[in-house]
Amino acid sequence: MSTRTRLVALAAATVLLAVAAWVYTANAAKRVRQETTAAAASSRPGRVDLDGPGRLVFVTAGAGGGKVASTGLPSGPVPADGPREVSGLECVRFYTAAGSGVCLTAVRSAVARFYAVMVDARLRETRRIELPGAPSRARVSPTGRMVSWTVFVNGDSYAGLGFSTRTGVLDTRTGALVENLEAFTLVMKGKVHRPADLNYWGVTFDHDDNRFYATVSTGGSTYLVRGDFARRRMETVRENVECPSLSPDGTRVVYKKRVADGTAIWRLHVLDLRSGRDVELAETASVDDQAAWLDDHDVMYARVRGENTTDVYTVPADGSGTPRPLLRDARSPAVAG
Repeated sequence: MSTRTRLVALAAATVLLAVAAWVYTANAAKRVRQETTAAAASSRPGRVDLDGPGRLVFVTAGAGGGKVASTGLPSGPVPADGPREVSGLECVRFYTAAGSGVCLTAVRSAVARFYAVMVDARLRETRRIELPGAPSRARVSPTGRMVSWTVFVNGDSYAGLGFSTRTGVLDTRTGALVENLEAFTLVMKGKVHRPADLNYWGVTFDHDDNRFYATVSTGGSTYLVRGDFARRRMETVRENVECPSLSPDGTRVVYKKRVADGTAIWRLHVLDLRSGRDVELAETASVDDQAAWLDDHDVMYARVRGENTTDVYTVPADGSGTPRPLLRDARSPAVAG
């Protein structure tokens, strides 16, 4: 083959590759537009009721996201991504139980200000507390009485080293506010532990509104702690447990487990608090979220898609099955009622 022929062939191949890339990009963009249009068509302004049974409440994600919304619970193995009622309440994180909710929100100004906003079943504000940093985690106890939040201080994140968090707890019945769990006594291996590097995050409450679980970081390690709110005391239970979420029957926690030191890679596990049996779930993607329970048998969590959105997935809590999509362009899922 002559040099001229080879150059012509190379030019032709280059053109074909460019055309193929353009077609692929155009088709991908078309699919994104179709998905976005379909999602918008199934969403409508409406009233979100936190005490309505059979509803999933969540925060919309992606372009134009950040609003508290609801949709019906799934029926069988199909996703719950049906028509959405979208409220006007904007939140970075949201959680609800027993008709009460907490919205962690940001007010943009010359200097961003952050708040934990308590709301009733109709999303009407009942109390507002200014927060010392960017919202990260939020929880409400099963009775709706106790509320907790975690924030990052100075823009830190779990992915970096030396991050700093603040975790607060509010008793909505008495008005008692604990601004920082670091004020509680920590017991490790039977001894009171008072290090200077404590960080707490990811509270989850038991049904009695007194016992709770959370994560503590100290000495370069993370631990599951069991807390007693009335006694202002916590005790370590197990190492390498982050962002626990207590099951509806109060016997297990789903949590994220760091799988390699110094990395931001986590796998979801479920720990039986009675037997100590630990099960790795079927989700193989790294999940940086405080998972929630869809029911006694399945958990749900936000999984990153692309650069600007997340989807909510669900997977069986016993390690069986496979992950399946539950809500597209969504985060912070909770079961209403």
